[in-house]
Amino acid sequence: MGYIEDMRNLVGNHPLILIGSHAIILNEKNEILLQLRTDFNRWGIIGGALEYNETLEDALQREVYEETGLIIKNPELFRTYSGPDFFQIYPNGDQVHGELVCDQTESKELRFFSLDELPSNLPPVIEKIITDFRKSN
Repeated sequence: MGYIEDMRNLVGNHPLILIGSHAIILNEKNEILLQLRTDFNRWGIIGGALEYNETLEDALQREVYEETGLIIKNPELFRTYSGPDFFQIYPNGDQVHGELVCDQTESKELRFFSLDELPSNLPPVIEKIITDFRKSN
């Protein structure tokens, strides 16, 4: 059991302050990799929460590998996000190289999308991150 699950067992569904690390992964056509998440049934970018004693970079590499089978090296920080706009409630109430491997635990599907033709069911926080990324390029 991981750190977050341990904390959930202690506090139940009360809000936790969590730090996440997410990847914007582009292919050679400049399409962004999104995952159709099993928990929300919505598209999102690859990533997740830090575990105890883990760096942001370690968490990013672990999450990308767990969710896609891809190994990333030397990730670059794009931007940090925080504040009330990034508060997330999960459905259960809780307040590169290689071939893509969809783990089926967290992802229903992995797919690259043109930055101009993104799916309509992106969470608002992910829309903001992708919009900011597009503006920066």
